[in-house]
Amino acid sequence: MKLIALQLLLWHSALWTVQEATPLGPASNLPQSFLLKCLEQVRKIQADDVVLQERLCDIHKLCHPEELVLLGHSLGIPQAPLSSCSSQALQLTGCLRQLHSGLSLYQGLLQALAGISPELAPTLDTLQLDITDLATNIWQQMEDLGVAPAVRATQGTMPVFTSAFQRRAAGVLVASNLQSSLELAYRVLRYLAEH
Repeated sequence: MKLIALQLLLWHSALWTVQEATPLGPASNLPQSFLLKCLEQVRKIQADDVVLQERLCDIHKLCHPEELVLLGHSLGIPQAPLSSCSSQALQLTGCLRQLHSGLSLYQGLLQALAGISPELAPTLDTLQLDITDLATNIWQQMEDLGVAPAVRATQGTMPVFTSAFQRRAAGVLVASNLQSSLELAYRVLRYLAEH
């Protein structure tokens, strides 16, 4: 019985690896300089985000986002949809729009975290500036390709956090969600840069 369970576990992990390694679709005509700059910007934002997560853990002892998921649902913390970026048939225009829209969402969520704590303010500011730079870069590329929407993505209604704990817990969840979105964005951009 243990052998069968082990075989199922190995099969599942092998299947997961294959799914993660599957190409995202046809290569694009995006300039290599744009892709490389975006890859660099995503890595910088990921590093900033890790700093935020580490500081929330060190300062406020909020280290496990999975423990805060239910609270995240009740606080109304949205996640950026990136379905056009993760499908087998990559939709380049849709993916660029979703990346830009997702970055706008995270800008708004980070603004909603203002006042989280004086120790985290510089980290949040840096993260917001880097996200703005990447969003601007993507928007400029969409304009260059003639696929920019008539109106820029807006942040929509952001959750309101009524206590310091809610703000800190939201910080952990936003940082975790941002990291997941950035991992997918990096994967897509790397794929496009290599093809």
